[in-house]
Amino acid sequence: MYKLRILKLLFIAAVVLSIVTVYASGNLNFGTHLSGDEEVPARLTNAQGQAIFHLSEDGTELSYKLNIANIENVVQAHIHVGQPDVNGPVVVFLYGPVAPGGGRVDGVLAEGTITAANLIGPLAGHPLSDLMDEIEAGNAYVNAHTNDGVGDPNTGPGDFPGGEVRGHLD
Repeated sequence: MYKLRILKLLFIAAVVLSIVTVYASGNLNFGTHLSGDEEVPARLTNAQGQAIFHLSEDGTELSYKLNIANIENVVQAHIHVGQPDVNGPVVVFLYGPVAPGGGRVDGVLAEGTITAANLIGPLAGHPLSDLMDEIEAGNAYVNAHTNDGVGDPNTGPGDFPGGEVRGHLD
């Protein structure tokens, strides 16, 4: 009888713990602020951005909206995997690529839905949960790249092909 009571208590504790764990990790909305200060190396720019994400309840779709302001010549935007002070590989496109010299952007640059089929680079062929694991571990960031299409790269705002604004997801 005593063993049965202990087993019941352990079972109840396990159920409660699993409910708490699911509830605690159940935040389906997250985002990041993008700025030149977050770039590696940091960029002197007035450009700013906001990336907002929502994970579907079944974890198979990640919808997003990327708003950006005071920026010119955006040619692409991605999610990369990498620590805050490291440039890492692209794992999903959010925008582009488009031709250089596209002019000023103020507002919604891109919105859409990411699934496992959209993952590229080191996450190609992986489930979307692998991207979410990288985000939860603090190993992912959003980056917007610019290019004026004239002369040498990295001449100033609107011409940072390696990235003009960045925001770490965590």
